[in-house]
Amino acid sequence: MGFKQIRTSDLTGVELKEADVVTVAVKSAGKVFDAAAEELSALKRLTNVIELEFRHPDGELETVLCSKTEFEKLVSTAQLDTFDNLRGRRSGFSPRRSE
Repeated sequence: MGFKQIRTSDLTGVELKEADVVTVAVKSAGKVFDAAAEELSALKRLTNVIELEFRHPDGELETVLCSKTEFEKLVSTAQLDTFDNLRGRRSGFSPRRSE
């Protein structure tokens, strides 16, 4: 005897073919769900948007979306190129403690 797994949309309950499943992560809510692309087509997409994450001194994380134009008024492309990469250690950081 075998088992068959059937994928369904978490939005409508409609049965989906494996090739039609889109997994959506709702980052602000820490949730994930499956849907069909056609079910998601009603969502208006924003273009030329930059996603920023602010890490406040009290540990609070804040996600901010802004237009690319507004961001470039504050931070030039040349300036951005000089900043540290998101992954890895920051420049000048050493895990060794000075004594």
